[in-house]
Amino acid sequence: MAKIFKFSILTPEKTFFTGEAEEINTISANGGIGILAEHTPFVGLLKPAVTKIKLSDGSIKNAFTSTGLLKVAEDEVQMVVDAAEWPEDIDVKRAEGAKERAEARLNNTDKVDVVRAEIALQRAVARIKTKGV
Repeated sequence: MAKIFKFSILTPEKTFFTGEAEEINTISANGGIGILAEHTPFVGLLKPAVTKIKLSDGSIKNAFTSTGLLKVAEDEVQMVVDAAEWPEDIDVKRAEGAKERAEARLNNTDKVDVVRAEIALQRAVARIKTKGV
């Protein structure tokens, strides 16, 4: 049997998820990252992503997670993110509209905060991918 660890996803509004997991896959500021039990402790930045959660029963749940922090400790992993959504809660039309607006802002960078527009684009794309999973 695979080793498990405590896992939670926290947003400013609520505890989005809490449970036991075998594995977590998401995207950090340095690229894709997979977490298993007994992973080296660290704290890192997260990018908007489809976060895959392999639960202790072997089932897999996917969730959209936004920017935030990932804390890996001895037997517990926490994600503290700006937003998190299950696929069934994602409004694809809204996400596609946000994607189009972000792309338009990036095509006209005269008076645009480029970093903010890029993050908005990443969030929209991650939501669309999460819904499509």
